[in-house]
Amino acid sequence: MIIASQKRKENIAEYLLYMWQIEDIIRANDLDIDKIERNVIDRYTLDADQRRQMVEWYESLIDMMRREDVTKSGHLQLNKNVLMSLVDLHQTLLKDPKFPQYTAEFYKTLPYIVELRSKTPEDKRVGEIETCFNALYGMLMLRLQQKEISPDTADAIKQISRFIATLAHYYKLDQEDKLFKDEE
Repeated sequence: MIIASQKRKENIAEYLLYMWQIEDIIRANDLDIDKIERNVIDRYTLDADQRRQMVEWYESLIDMMRREDVTKSGHLQLNKNVLMSLVDLHQTLLKDPKFPQYTAEFYKTLPYIVELRSKTPEDKRVGEIETCFNALYGMLMLRLQQKEISPDTADAIKQISRFIATLAHYYKLDQEDKLFKDEE
């Protein structure tokens, strides 16, 4: 909860990946707040008020996951909304000639996106930005499992990371009303 709000302010890409991980942590604990308290919350040094807030945060996420029927897979609407905001900004940046470096970074990344999408069943394919996030999240999971990563995969992730970092940077500027400042 504290980490999530900090990441949301600082880096929207890290926030989204963190929230996807939280969804998986909740699933791994069977959407059971008692298990989450034992396995997650108890690992933090919190005062009584912070602990109560964290428990309430997890309880609200559990409730949302049940109501939105994402208890087995999928993402909460609040996370989908973040992704949609990033997609909207991505499309805006691509159309605007004032952002040639963004467009160049996207076109450097596009072959990797196309390759990833070609390996995904047609009915499971998602847009370019979500494909990038799925790749980054997959890499995070491989690293957590200490699995070996091929040089080609490492190169792809490096470029995807650079592209998503660029998008996250522009998102932050946009949130601070600094992205299109010179147009006014």
